Amino acid sequence: MGYEDDEDDEVRLEFGREVGARLRAIRKQKRLSLQEVEASTGAEFKASVLGAYERGERAISVPRLFRLARYYGVPVDQLLPREDSTGYSAEDESRDEATRSGQESRSTQLDLRRLEGIDSAEGETLRRYVSMIQVQRDDFNGRVLTIRRDDLRAIAAILGVGQDQAAQRLDALGLTFEG
Repeated sequence: MGYEDDEDDEVRLEFGREVGARLRAIRKQKRLSLQEVEASTGAEFKASVLGAYERGERAISVPRLFRLARYYGVPVDQLLPREDSTGYSAEDESRDEATRSGQESRSTQLDLRRLEGIDSAEGETLRRYVSMIQVQRDDFNGRVLTIRRDDLRAIAAILGVGQDQAAQRLDALGLTFEG
């Protein structure tokens, strides 16, 4: 019986470390320091406690995990570990796919902040689609999203234009990012 308890403890510790790694990854994508999170949440998430969560030294409760997900603006399941812990990240996959398709240098970048300001049915549909892409790619930086060739097909349909005109339509709407 003692062996099973030790095994359960190890599973819990590993799960906590993986949740912590996800918390840190999302926070860094948002370009936030621990201190900035503490300050902007009115100390609901103290830097020292959030750091302990991220290191896997302290377990986060489900209600706090939900509040933190809401603060970061991501679905709560994005703060949980992936079932497939291969060490191969969504970012690696994105880079590989871009290289294979030869699209790395000809991508369109969508300005997510401007997209939030589009007040129309078209804008709402586009926001939902972009949200789905973010979940799929594990990309929640909240500022810019690189649009791939396959994404342009769906965006063209949403915008009611041909695929070859989707990038120009996004530009006309003021949604392309100019860094």
